[in-house]
Amino acid sequence: MTDHALLLVNLGSPASTEVADVRRYLNQFLMDPYVIDLPWPLRRLLVSLILIKRPAASAHAYASIWWDDGSPLVVISRRLQEAMKAHWTQGPVELAMRYGEPSIESTLQRLAAQGIREVTLAPLYPQFADSTTTTVIEEVKRVVRERGLKMRLSTLPPFYDQPEYLDALVASAKPYLEQEFDHLLLSFHGLPERHLHKLDPSGHCLKGDDCCRSASPAVLANCYRAQCLRSAELFAQRMGLRPEQWSVSFQSRLGRAKWIEPYTETRLDELAAQGVKKLLVMCPAFVADCIETLEEIGDRGRDQFVEAGGESLQLVPCLNDHPDWAAALKVLCERAPLMI
Repeated sequence: MTDHALLLVNLGSPASTEVADVRRYLNQFLMDPYVIDLPWPLRRLLVSLILIKRPAASAHAYASIWWDDGSPLVVISRRLQEAMKAHWTQGPVELAMRYGEPSIESTLQRLAAQGIREVTLAPLYPQFADSTTTTVIEEVKRVVRERGLKMRLSTLPPFYDQPEYLDALVASAKPYLEQEFDHLLLSFHGLPERHLHKLDPSGHCLKGDDCCRSASPAVLANCYRAQCLRSAELFAQRMGLRPEQWSVSFQSRLGRAKWIEPYTETRLDELAAQGVKKLLVMCPAFVADCIETLEEIGDRGRDQFVEAGGESLQLVPCLNDHPDWAAALKVLCERAPLMI
């Protein structure tokens, strides 16, 4: 074993389903300026208002999908960590969460204490967004700078269009798509539209229905919506799906701001009204099943679709610790460019 570690980073989870733990987690998450990009006083006021009622509701949602051994997101991420140990032979494989535990700071300090001098950082987000990729990278930079850690860092870039990722996605989803179904909905996590505009000085984003399709490489590099649509198109091509067999939507809206469309809630009702009976839903913005997939889609989304006239909604599991995903991630991480 050498001194080159692999650090997997996912979003995180409350420590338990107790309201106090959920409130603590939500406060850390929502106070991140890359998540709610408002000036601190406004952000603090807004988050304080959210934390009046939301922790209790979220705690109930977490409890409905919590596993005996903990948060599904954390448990699955640890399974992936174990799977990666067979692939990453250059050093230890560690796992950190951007919010909650194990923290990025404690994990990097532990690696430094072990004499690790080179780290490949792997934010486990296929598509780029400030609220996912950037906040992980900036937190790592902060810890390295403030703790005086002597480390060389390479970072896995967004891999939304990489063949290894897409092939693993096909391998994991294929058994579900080989069953009888009427339609496949690819539901990605949403973002406020202002997040896209902020990263687009050219003013191209959201100026027309086909703006993502005509995006330049410079715009595409920072456009979450365009990257999601590209992932969906490439996946559908690999699966041999006809255009009418699939569609894209965006879920998990929060607050009153305008978020990118179409909304998953709206699409579920539309598909049922169009006569779709057997619906499959994939969530390719997530590599591990979590509250947004298991509860928001697998429970509430299913109930909504059936109530609107559909017969069944089956959630296609995320990549999780699928062997093809672990093998693909190893290849992607080996190509990660040097950051600092």
